[in-house]
Amino acid sequence: PAFAICHSLFAICYTHLMQKNYSLSLSLHALLSIFVVTVAFSVGYFRGWQVERRSNEFALMAQVNDIIKNNFYGKLPDDDVLQRGAARGYVQAVGDQFTVFLDPPARELETQSLQGEFGGVGANLQKNEAGEVALTPIADMPAEKAGVQKGDVLIAVDGKTITKEMTIEQIIALVRGQINTNVTLSVQRKSEKLDFTITRQRIELPSVSWRVLEKDSTIGYIGVSRFTEKTPNEMKKAVEELQAKKISGAVIDLRGNGGGLLTSVIDTTKLFVEAGVIMIEVQKGEKEKFYNTSDKGVAADMKLAILVNKQTASASEIFAGALRDKGRAPLIGQTTYGKGSVQLIFPLLDSSSIHVTNALWYTPKLTPINGVGLKPDIEVQPGVNGNDPELDRAVEYLKETGK
Repeated sequence: PAFAICHSLFAICYTHLMQKNYSLSLSLHALLSIFVVTVAFSVGYFRGWQVERRSNEFALMAQVNDIIKNNFYGKLPDDDVLQRGAARGYVQAVGDQFTVFLDPPARELETQSLQGEFGGVGANLQKNEAGEVALTPIADMPAEKAGVQKGDVLIAVDGKTITKEMTIEQIIALVRGQINTNVTLSVQRKSEKLDFTITRQRIELPSVSWRVLEKDSTIGYIGVSRFTEKTPNEMKKAVEELQAKKISGAVIDLRGNGGGLLTSVIDTTKLFVEAGVIMIEVQKGEKEKFYNTSDKGVAADMKLAILVNKQTASASEIFAGALRDKGRAPLIGQTTYGKGSVQLIFPLLDSSSIHVTNALWYTPKLTPINGVGLKPDIEVQPGVNGNDPELDRAVEYLKETGK
């Protein structure tokens, strides 16, 4: 409407000027002035319309905010706490379990996990039945060297009291920090209160472990806990060391692997396949996006078997699906979790973040993952009392195909 009004005004003024036979320079000057006014009016109207539309869009939220602040009997949380609560509820209302809001502590822990390292004291923190945070120092790490003992109850970090209402993520975030900085842990040991000032050091979070199996020295074992920035290099090192020991095949264990970074899983998969498609990504209204490799990987000829279970999810399902579709390895165990969706991560102003589902993943043969998971080629149920029938079946498979 604003544009139509301004257009009409411009046309009327133009006609009037031409009828009065004003000089060309005067007419152009007048028309330019009218044009500037027209544009300014249109922009102002449009901006005003945007503000009005946005205020109407969140009118309910503003009304709730006013009612709570004017009528609630008691002390309200800080505004940032209320805003995060509103943001969390907004994201939850989308109705997608993978579109989520993360508070700053949870986001920080996630970031550190995917980076594969952090500044810490070298102690595991876990809440006991009483809701207390019990410490378990790791051997030869700063916490143990400072004198922290297993079972010590953490009661404060740098003077900040630990409460039962705090989440374990919030507490861990307090303990962690920049490498080579100090943190003071106050603990309760029986009837004694002790303070330990500890210098944080780089704590590695390896995502890949490997060894030659004791039961068969010709077969290697590679466990992958998650796909981090360091996983491709760790996997390459694992493969090269196992190949140097003249193994005939390897079991890759993805049980309990909840996923990780897309770039990491793509680069890790490239180590085990020849040229071709690794994964297909489909966004709404967009063409299919193909993730390919053009080179033969260093372990493209290694005989493989892959262990999966109900907790094998996301990036680990991409890895498993790609290797199976390319005939590189059977899946042994139980049907995987079924998270075949892509989440974009957006950092927010207060160091929180949201993950927004943006696309779906498919295996090279366009096998869907999301909501259905990958069914194993050889189904084996989990063992009990320390037995591992899935690993046993994988070893048996490798022996059969190695003959």
